[in-house]
Amino acid sequence: MRAISFSLNGVARKLTVDDTRTLLWVLRDDLGLTGTKFGCGEAVCGACTVLLDNEAVRACATPMSAVDGKRVVTIEGLAHEDQLHPVQAAFVEHLGFQCGFCTSGMIMGAHALLLKNPKPTRSQIIKEMEPHLCRCGAHVRIVQAIESASAAMAGGAR
Repeated sequence: MRAISFSLNGVARKLTVDDTRTLLWVLRDDLGLTGTKFGCGEAVCGACTVLLDNEAVRACATPMSAVDGKRVVTIEGLAHEDQLHPVQAAFVEHLGFQCGFCTSGMIMGAHALLLKNPKPTRSQIIKEMEPHLCRCGAHVRIVQAIESASAAMAGGAR
């Protein structure tokens, strides 16, 4: 057990935890942020994707020791007050989900992509989102949502 300090959705946090415990379970069990989902538990499916210093990481495989001194953003931290983030709004507009289980991870992965590459091509979006598994078959709408979010964030329409 040790003290881990980090920023969570813009708020400074300090927790005393086992530093080998994963970020996923700290978020869900200790902090009550259940938007980050447990999927495979092996960093394969992407349902648990969050941002760690603006990089997409799998929270199920991220030990708290890797979080110390960093910035974590979860799906709960994207919206500003009652205004959805452009990626969230685009997923709603394009119905980029069906069952919704993978959606928070998809949105966080898409957000990370757009932070790195604000104007990705369709093939870049597909390649970047490929590791996010979705059984519902919403892939075409997910790609459309990311293209739309990219345009909205750039101030235009696509």
